[in-house]
Amino acid sequence: MALKVTFLGTGTSQGVPLIACTCPVCLSTDPLNKRLRSSIRLEVDDVTIVIDSGPDFRQQMLRSQTKNLDALIFTHEHKDHIAGMDDIRAFNYINKKAIDVYASAQVQTALRREYQYIFTDFKYPGIPEINLFEIANNQDFSVKGVLIKPIQVMHLKLPVLGFRVNDFTYITDANYISDLEKEKIKGSKVLVLNALRHQKHISHYTLSEAIDLVRELQIPEAYFTHISHQLGLHHEVDSELPEGMHLAYDGLTLELE
Repeated sequence: MALKVTFLGTGTSQGVPLIACTCPVCLSTDPLNKRLRSSIRLEVDDVTIVIDSGPDFRQQMLRSQTKNLDALIFTHEHKDHIAGMDDIRAFNYINKKAIDVYASAQVQTALRREYQYIFTDFKYPGIPEINLFEIANNQDFSVKGVLIKPIQVMHLKLPVLGFRVNDFTYITDANYISDLEKEKIKGSKVLVLNALRHQKHISHYTLSEAIDLVRELQIPEAYFTHISHQLGLHHEVDSELPEGMHLAYDGLTLELE
Protein backbone atom coordinates (compact mmCIF):
# COMPACT_ATOMS: atom_id res chain seq x y z
CA MET A 1 0.00 0.00 0.00
CA ALA A 2 1.75 3.16 -1.23
CA LEU A 3 1.24 6.41 0.68
CA LYS A 4 1.88 9.84 -0.85
CA VAL A 5 1.84 12.87 1.46
CA THR A 6 1.53 16.42 0.14
CA PHE A 7 2.02 19.40 2.43
CA LEU A 8 -0.78 21.78 1.44
CA GLY A 9 0.26 24.34 4.04
CA THR A 10 2.96 24.54 6.71
CA GLY A 11 2.25 27.90 8.36
CA THR A 12 0.84 28.84 11.71
CA SER A 13 -2.61 30.36 12.32
CA GLN A 14 -1.84 33.67 10.60
CA GLY A 15 0.22 32.22 7.78
CA VAL A 16 3.53 33.52 6.47
CA PRO A 17 3.98 36.31 5.48
CA LEU A 18 2.03 37.89 8.32
CA ILE A 19 -0.21 40.81 7.38
CA ALA A 20 1.64 44.16 7.65
CA CYS A 21 4.86 42.56 8.95
CA THR A 22 8.19 43.85 7.64
CA CYS A 23 10.52 41.23 9.15
CA PRO A 24 13.05 39.51 6.85
CA VAL A 25 10.97 36.33 6.65
CA CYS A 26 7.77 38.11 5.67
CA LEU A 27 9.61 40.26 3.09
CA SER A 28 11.47 37.27 1.64
CA THR A 29 10.94 36.47 -2.04
CA ASP A 30 11.93 32.83 -1.47
CA PRO A 31 8.81 30.67 -2.02
CA LEU A 32 9.96 28.40 0.83
CA ASN A 33 9.20 31.28 3.22
CA LYS A 34 5.57 31.57 2.06
CA ARG A 35 3.34 29.32 4.12
CA LEU A 36 -0.41 28.77 3.98
CA ARG A 37 -2.23 27.43 7.04
CA SER A 38 -1.25 23.87 8.00
CA SER A 39 -2.87 20.98 6.18
CA ILE A 40 -1.83 17.81 4.37
CA ARG A 41 -3.23 15.56 1.66
CA LEU A 42 -2.86 11.79 1.92
CA GLU A 43 -3.15 9.59 -1.15
CA VAL A 44 -3.29 5.86 -0.49
CA ASP A 45 -3.65 4.05 -3.78
CA ASP A 46 -6.86 5.62 -5.17
CA VAL A 47 -8.14 7.10 -1.87
CA THR A 48 -7.63 10.84 -1.23
CA ILE A 49 -7.86 12.24 2.30
CA VAL A 50 -7.24 15.80 3.49
CA ILE A 51 -6.45 16.61 7.12
CA ASP A 52 -7.89 20.03 8.10
CA SER A 53 -9.50 22.65 5.87
CA GLY A 54 -8.32 26.03 7.06
CA PRO A 55 -8.95 29.47 5.52
CA ASP A 56 -6.64 28.62 2.60
CA PHE A 57 -8.41 25.38 1.65
CA ARG A 58 -9.68 26.62 -1.74
CA GLN A 59 -6.27 27.96 -2.71
CA GLN A 60 -4.61 24.75 -1.55
CA MET A 61 -6.94 22.55 -3.58
CA LEU A 62 -6.32 24.63 -6.70
CA ARG A 63 -2.57 24.84 -6.20
CA SER A 64 -2.21 21.10 -5.57
CA GLN A 65 -4.57 20.27 -8.45
CA THR A 66 -6.65 18.04 -6.20
CA LYS A 67 -9.40 16.52 -8.38
CA ASN A 68 -11.07 14.18 -5.90
CA LEU A 69 -11.74 14.16 -2.18
CA ASP A 70 -12.89 11.02 -0.39
CA ALA A 71 -12.67 12.29 3.17
CA LEU A 72 -11.87 15.33 5.28
CA ILE A 73 -10.48 14.71 8.79
CA PHE A 74 -10.17 17.34 11.50
CA THR A 75 -7.51 17.61 14.17
CA HIS A 76 -9.38 20.24 16.23
CA GLU A 77 -11.80 23.12 15.99
CA HIS A 78 -9.62 26.23 15.79
CA LYS A 79 -10.45 28.52 12.88
CA ASP A 80 -7.17 27.97 11.07
CA HIS A 81 -8.18 24.30 10.76
CA ILE A 82 -11.92 24.41 9.98
CA ALA A 83 -12.60 27.78 8.32
CA GLY A 84 -12.51 26.49 4.73
CA MET A 85 -14.90 23.55 4.95
CA ASP A 86 -17.59 25.32 2.92
CA ASP A 87 -15.42 24.95 -0.18
CA ILE A 88 -15.91 21.18 -0.30
CA ARG A 89 -19.03 22.13 -2.28
CA ALA A 90 -16.90 22.00 -5.42
CA PHE A 91 -16.14 18.34 -4.81
CA ASN A 92 -19.83 17.64 -4.23
CA TYR A 93 -20.50 19.01 -7.71
CA ILE A 94 -17.49 17.59 -9.57
CA ASN A 95 -17.36 14.17 -7.88
CA LYS A 96 -21.16 13.93 -7.54
CA LYS A 97 -21.05 12.69 -3.95
CA ALA A 98 -21.28 13.84 -0.36
CA ILE A 99 -17.93 14.14 1.39
CA ASP A 100 -17.18 11.97 4.42
CA VAL A 101 -16.08 14.16 7.34
CA TYR A 102 -14.44 12.69 10.45
CA ALA A 103 -14.18 14.63 13.71
CA SER A 104 -14.35 14.19 17.47
CA ALA A 105 -17.59 15.04 19.27
CA GLN A 106 -16.00 18.29 20.45
CA VAL A 107 -15.09 19.32 16.91
CA GLN A 108 -18.51 18.29 15.62
CA THR A 109 -20.10 20.72 18.07
CA ALA A 110 -17.98 23.52 16.61
CA LEU A 111 -18.82 22.51 13.03
CA ARG A 112 -22.53 22.55 13.79
CA ARG A 113 -22.15 26.02 15.27
CA GLU A 114 -19.97 27.47 12.53
CA TYR A 115 -21.81 25.81 9.66
CA GLN A 116 -25.33 25.64 11.03
CA TYR A 117 -26.81 25.99 7.52
CA ILE A 118 -25.37 22.57 6.61
CA PHE A 119 -27.29 20.87 9.41
CA THR A 120 -30.72 22.55 9.19
CA ASP A 121 -33.80 20.61 8.10
CA PHE A 122 -34.23 22.93 5.10
CA LYS A 123 -31.26 22.45 2.77
CA TYR A 124 -30.55 25.63 0.83
CA PRO A 125 -29.53 24.73 -2.75
CA GLY A 126 -25.77 24.46 -3.18
CA ILE A 127 -24.73 24.06 0.45
CA PRO A 128 -21.98 21.52 1.25
CA GLU A 129 -23.15 17.93 1.41
CA ILE A 130 -21.36 15.85 4.03
CA ASN A 131 -21.56 12.53 5.83
CA LEU A 132 -20.44 13.26 9.38
CA PHE A 133 -18.68 10.52 11.35
CA GLU A 134 -17.49 10.71 14.94
CA ILE A 135 -13.98 9.77 15.94
CA ALA A 136 -15.07 8.20 19.21
CA ASN A 137 -12.86 7.56 22.24
CA ASN A 138 -9.72 7.87 20.10
CA GLN A 139 -10.52 4.54 18.47
CA ASP A 140 -8.95 3.53 15.16
CA PHE A 141 -11.20 4.06 12.15
CA SER A 142 -11.15 3.23 8.46
CA VAL A 143 -11.62 5.51 5.46
CA LYS A 144 -12.39 3.38 2.41
CA GLY A 145 -10.05 0.67 3.65
CA VAL A 146 -7.34 3.03 4.93
CA LEU A 147 -6.76 2.40 8.64
CA ILE A 148 -6.19 5.56 10.67
CA LYS A 149 -5.00 5.65 14.28
CA PRO A 150 -5.88 8.80 16.27
CA ILE A 151 -3.30 10.12 18.73
CA GLN A 152 -4.53 12.54 21.39
CA VAL A 153 -2.20 15.42 22.15
CA MET A 154 -2.74 18.60 24.14
CA HIS A 155 -2.72 22.16 22.81
CA LEU A 156 -2.44 23.82 26.22
CA LYS A 157 -5.80 22.60 27.65
CA LEU A 158 -7.44 21.75 24.31
CA PRO A 159 -7.45 18.11 23.16
CA VAL A 160 -6.17 17.79 19.59
CA LEU A 161 -5.93 14.67 17.45
CA GLY A 162 -2.87 13.62 15.52
CA PHE A 163 -3.13 10.72 13.09
CA ARG A 164 -1.00 7.73 12.12
CA VAL A 165 -1.35 5.94 8.78
CA ASN A 166 0.97 2.94 8.45
CA ASP A 167 4.45 4.25 9.34
CA PHE A 168 3.55 7.94 8.94
CA THR A 169 2.39 10.12 11.84
CA TYR A 170 1.07 13.70 11.61
CA ILE A 171 0.80 15.92 14.70
CA THR A 172 0.07 19.63 14.75
CA ASP A 173 -0.87 22.14 17.48
CA ALA A 174 0.67 20.29 20.40
CA ASN A 175 2.80 21.13 23.39
CA TYR A 176 2.25 17.95 25.42
CA ILE A 177 1.87 14.25 24.58
CA SER A 178 1.30 11.67 27.30
CA ASP A 179 3.45 8.56 27.56
CA LEU A 180 0.46 6.42 26.55
CA GLU A 181 -0.05 8.38 23.35
CA LYS A 182 3.68 8.45 22.62
CA GLU A 183 3.55 4.66 22.41
CA LYS A 184 1.22 5.03 19.40
CA ILE A 185 3.84 7.13 17.60
CA LYS A 186 6.83 4.89 18.27
CA GLY A 187 7.91 2.82 15.31
CA SER A 188 6.87 5.45 12.79
CA LYS A 189 9.36 5.95 9.98
CA VAL A 190 8.25 9.54 9.40
CA LEU A 191 6.87 12.01 11.94
CA VAL A 192 5.45 15.44 11.12
CA LEU A 193 5.41 17.67 14.19
CA ASN A 194 4.63 21.30 14.92
CA ALA A 195 7.57 23.60 15.70
CA LEU A 196 6.30 27.15 16.00
CA ARG A 197 9.38 29.22 16.82
CA HIS A 198 12.53 29.29 18.99
CA GLN A 199 11.02 31.12 21.99
CA LYS A 200 8.86 29.29 24.52
CA HIS A 201 5.14 29.28 23.67
CA ILE A 202 2.10 28.55 25.81
CA SER A 203 0.52 25.96 23.51
CA HIS A 204 3.02 24.91 20.81
CA TYR A 205 6.29 23.04 20.77
CA THR A 206 9.33 25.20 20.10
CA LEU A 207 11.86 23.96 17.57
CA SER A 208 14.19 22.65 20.28
CA GLU A 209 11.31 20.89 22.05
CA ALA A 210 10.23 19.28 18.78
CA ILE A 211 13.80 18.11 18.11
CA ASP A 212 14.02 16.62 21.60
CA LEU A 213 10.74 14.73 21.12
CA VAL A 214 11.87 13.26 17.79
CA ARG A 215 15.04 12.04 19.48
CA GLU A 216 13.11 10.64 22.45
CA LEU A 217 10.79 8.68 20.17
CA GLN A 218 13.72 7.58 17.96
CA ILE A 219 12.01 8.53 14.71
CA PRO A 220 14.43 8.23 11.78
CA GLU A 221 12.93 11.04 9.70
CA ALA A 222 10.98 14.09 10.85
CA TYR A 223 9.46 17.17 9.24
CA PHE A 224 8.48 20.26 11.20
CA THR A 225 5.33 22.21 10.34
CA HIS A 226 2.92 24.87 11.70
CA ILE A 227 5.78 27.33 11.42
CA SER A 228 5.72 31.01 12.42
CA HIS A 229 7.63 33.83 10.77
CA GLN A 230 9.46 34.04 14.11
CA LEU A 231 11.28 30.77 13.43
CA GLY A 232 13.50 32.40 10.80
CA LEU A 233 14.39 32.00 7.13
CA HIS A 234 13.78 28.49 5.80
CA HIS A 235 17.23 27.80 4.38
CA GLU A 236 19.05 29.08 7.47
CA VAL A 237 16.97 27.05 9.93
CA ASP A 238 16.80 23.91 7.80
CA SER A 239 20.56 23.84 7.28
CA GLU A 240 21.15 23.75 11.05
CA LEU A 241 18.79 20.87 11.86
CA PRO A 242 20.11 17.48 13.01
CA GLU A 243 20.44 14.67 10.50
CA GLY A 244 17.08 13.23 9.49
CA MET A 245 15.16 16.35 10.50
CA HIS A 246 13.79 18.93 8.06
CA LEU A 247 11.59 21.98 7.84
CA ALA A 248 8.54 21.13 5.79
CA TYR A 249 7.40 23.58 3.14
CA ASP A 250 4.28 24.12 1.07
CA GLY A 251 4.15 21.71 -1.85
CA LEU A 252 6.60 19.21 -0.37
CA THR A 253 5.67 15.61 -1.22
CA LEU A 254 6.74 12.40 0.51
CA GLU A 255 6.27 8.87 -0.78
CA LEU A 256 6.24 5.91 1.59
CA GLU A 257 5.75 2.25 0.90
